[in-house]
Amino acid sequence: MRFRASDVARATGGRLIGPDVDIDGASFDTRDLATGMLFVPVVAERDGHEFIADAVTSGAAATLTERGHGYDSLTAIDVTSATDAFGALARWLRSTDGHAPQCVVGVTGSVGKTTTKDLVAAALASHGVHAAVASLNNDLGVPSTIVNAPDRIPVILCEMGMRGLGQISRLCDVAHPDIGVVTRVGAAHTELLGGLDYVATAKAELVRALPASGTAVLNSDDDRVVAMAILTTADVVTYGSRGDVRAETLDIDYLGCHRVIVRSPWGSSELRIPVPGAHMVSNTLAAAAVCGVVTGSLDGLGAVEAVSLSSHRMRTVDLGRCIVVDDSYNANPTSMVAALDALASMDVDRRVAVLGAMAEIADSDEQHRNIAAEAAQRGIDVVAVGTSAYGQPPVEDVIGALRELTAGSRRVGIIVKASRSAQLETVAAEIISAFRP
Repeated sequence: MRFRASDVARATGGRLIGPDVDIDGASFDTRDLATGMLFVPVVAERDGHEFIADAVTSGAAATLTERGHGYDSLTAIDVTSATDAFGALARWLRSTDGHAPQCVVGVTGSVGKTTTKDLVAAALASHGVHAAVASLNNDLGVPSTIVNAPDRIPVILCEMGMRGLGQISRLCDVAHPDIGVVTRVGAAHTELLGGLDYVATAKAELVRALPASGTAVLNSDDDRVVAMAILTTADVVTYGSRGDVRAETLDIDYLGCHRVIVRSPWGSSELRIPVPGAHMVSNTLAAAAVCGVVTGSLDGLGAVEAVSLSSHRMRTVDLGRCIVVDDSYNANPTSMVAALDALASMDVDRRVAVLGAMAEIADSDEQHRNIAAEAAQRGIDVVAVGTSAYGQPPVEDVIGALRELTAGSRRVGIIVKASRSAQLETVAAEIISAFRP
């Protein structure tokens, strides 16, 4: 969005230091800063004020500052907290004529947030949508999504994550969503929150924040999610096997990708979901529901067939004899089981899950052992990387272990998955390189 430095001061209650200038968007990372942007110097592990000189070099039009003084050749807006000010600016732009979108969609859930966001963005592409980049879903990510949207874009699509109670409420106070999507309540951050019921309470903050004129889009196959319907005066649309929006599976190809007919109050649409796994059918139904609510039809849903998902999320590479799925971005017990199901649906004669640790989950040892048991039930071998929690010693030579396990197999399916802290994206890349013909 385009605005003035004086607008920033007005929105944040800050003090303008230097000339009033035009600003186009904002970034808290100088590596992503484009000419004309506002720099947001976040004080965290590093003090963002140390990078203001880099912001000048990158062509920033202005900077926020918590230092109480200006900077040579750069307009500044002095504020108490750069992070809080960024949220206040986004809140102001979201509600101000000339900037505000027609609709804001918020997406949350223990699993599938980013993928669902990507699918919704594809379905609304022809209508006009600006979506969060990758997994920008926190106190910096949501304001970044709003501030960097085009003025008066029809739809802004925000992903909303949390690691504690009250965090999604805070994001909703910035974004004021009209539509709220809740995908699943799963065992993510249970170590921090104290169990699934507390996770559900945290996710429900999105539903509670919706206006009476809005719509909650809820997964009918998750009892904790569908129960959130009573928490809002907004309309409710459900999706899933018991939902208002449902899928009839026509076939599943050798990669585990589903061809479905989506049936909804706005009509039907046939499409092939280009990402393996039944959980991707559920995420696509969420996208169909949002598409229907926003546009009154499913006309845009076909764009899902060419969707490009964010990095390291069920990225499937068919190497001929070997199919590698890079799902290494993150993991919890719920998403692990979904990934194993996707691997089990592939037409291969040997299946291997290369797994790293799951972080921030309660009963961690038991949960890891349960995943190993789930893999065994599906006939999937587990190769553990960097952890012994799956009940076996971690391997040092992943490629060697895979070659030994898959020797003589006609076609092999390999999935790589772990929490972000395990950094298994490098392992996924090594596997793809090693097994490429």
